[in-house]
Formats: sequence, C-alpha cells, structure tokens
Amino acid sequence: MTASFTPEITVAELLAQAPSELDLRVIAGAAGVANVIRSPRIQKLGLALAGFPHYVHQGRVQILGQSEVTFLQHLSPSDRQQAVERLPWREITCVLVTKGLTPPPEFLDAAERERVPVLVSVLLSSVAILKLTEFLQRTLAPREWIHGVMVEVFGVGVLLLGESGLGKSECALDLIQRGHRLVSDDIVEVRALGSDRVIGRAPERARGHMEIRGLGILDIRELFGVAALAEEALLELAIAFERWDPQREYDPLGLQEETLHVLDVAIPLLRLPVTSWRNLTTLVEVAVRNHLLRRRGIDAMRRFVRAHDALVAGEAQDSR
Repeated sequence: MTASFTPEITVAELLAQAPSELDLRVIAGAAGVANVIRSPRIQKLGLALAGFPHYVHQGRVQILGQSEVTFLQHLSPSDRQQAVERLPWREITCVLVTKGLTPPPEFLDAAERERVPVLVSVLLSSVAILKLTEFLQRTLAPREWIHGVMVEVFGVGVLLLGESGLGKSECALDLIQRGHRLVSDDIVEVRALGSDRVIGRAPERARGHMEIRGLGILDIRELFGVAALAEEALLELAIAFERWDPQREYDPLGLQEETLHVLDVAIPLLRLPVTSWRNLTTLVEVAVRNHLLRRRGIDAMRRFVRAHDALVAGEAQDSR
C-alpha cells in the first residue's frame, strides 16, 4: 500500500526552518508570509526588471543580488518606478535579497503593497542560492508512504514488505538485537533525493517505536539505546516476505531479477518465502551481504552459471 503527495512550504515555514547560515529576516511584505513555495528552483529577478516579466514562475524564490540592486540604483527615479511596477507581483512568492543589501524604497513599497515578503541574507548570492536550493530540494522532494518496515543493515537501507502477520517487525527486532538499526516500523516515508536515489524515514509521531503482537508498542530508544535507531537511510534493497506455497515453483538460482519502483527509482527486489523453519533474520543479513558484493561487481550466481556453462561446453567438446 502506498500513498503519495507533492510537498509545499510557506514563506513563514521557510523563515522558521531554513539553515541558520542564511540568517533570514523580513524587511517588507510580512503580510504575505503565508505565500506558498512549491519549487526548489531559484530564479533571479534581473530579466523581469529589464522588461521580461514572463520569465517569472510562480511558487519559486526570486533572488535580488548585487547586480539587480545596482541596476535599479542606476536608473532614474521614473525609470526605476516603471521597472518596479512592471514586475508581475501576483506571480512572485517571495524575494530574497543577498549580501545584506537594501533595495530601493520603490521596490520595498511595492512589495509591502502587494504583500510579497522580502527577505534578506548576508550571504553572497552564490552561497545563498546553494544553501537555499539544498534545503528546498530536501523539503519539497516528492514523497510516498509505504506500508512496511525499514531497517539499516550493514549500512544498507532495507525495506521489508509483505502482508501482516509474516514477521516483518519481529525480524526487524531481531536485527536490532544483532546490532543493526531501525528506521521505521509499519509506515515508511520515502522521498526522492535527485532522480536516482530514495531516502526512507519514519513519520514524526511514530519515530523510534515498534508494534509487536503480544508486547504492544515498544520504545526502541529506551530498550536498546540511541544507537539502535537511524533517523533516515538510503533505500537500496527491498525484500518481500511471502507465505510459502507448496504448489509454487521457486527459482533456486535467483536468476529472475526483480525491481520495485519507488518514486520512479528502481530498487532491487528479493522475494523470501516464509516458513516456520526459515531464519528470516539470517536470510536478510545474507541478502544484504550479497547485495554489497554485487555492488562491488562480485555476483556469485552469475559466476556459478558461467562456470557451469563452461563445464557443460567442455564435456560436450570432449564427447565428440
């Protein structure tokens, strides 16, 4: 079961959550702090001030750096007023002024009137853009919620899937006792990190807790210490627990490679049949070790198949 949504953040939330290095403060348009930022992409207002307002995209932070402020300051009062009035204020979510500069009064007056927040940071434009983009990329990354359990095993984020009652949480608890770490139990929040990676973490209210049938809700931090928890982990492997079906033929060599698509990222998927005599914890650990070997280019299954094919080919040659 999955559910997804596209995050957004208000200017007020940006002020409260942005990296401390930005040291943001509002100098105009404070009435518009409920404006919503929907894109991590940053724009500079230079083209719009020069007469190309259609380049402004709603939902983005607009930068007013030294070049833009200098441009406005060198205009005559009437031309400066015209340039400011030409801006598509209804499309502007907020403006970030860098280097601690003060925009001309005409700009601040218009922002106040149009309820567009003007923020100031002492950082250079290049540094401010980098810090803000990193923050917004993480905050506004597409997200999904997946029903499952996520653990970090040997530094690898592993998503355990399967219907209720197959022992996902019990397996995770056993892994914790072996020194591995819990990321999330029951519901995993995943978000894209760029176009090829996915990060998993626990929803805020459930973080650090597990539900075990017969024991109830467990506080993992109190039971095993802070080292037993991982705030988040890069999702690299998915393992689906399935009830053993005696009528089904299982692939003994693991030649059928599968993937699980999470936020359009392909994650290697393994299927483990569950029976009373199988040690799932050991199998998960070995699966992760094997995944790490494959990442280094060592694939035992393919080496075995190549050696077997070479042996068969050699015997066929000898029989001629």
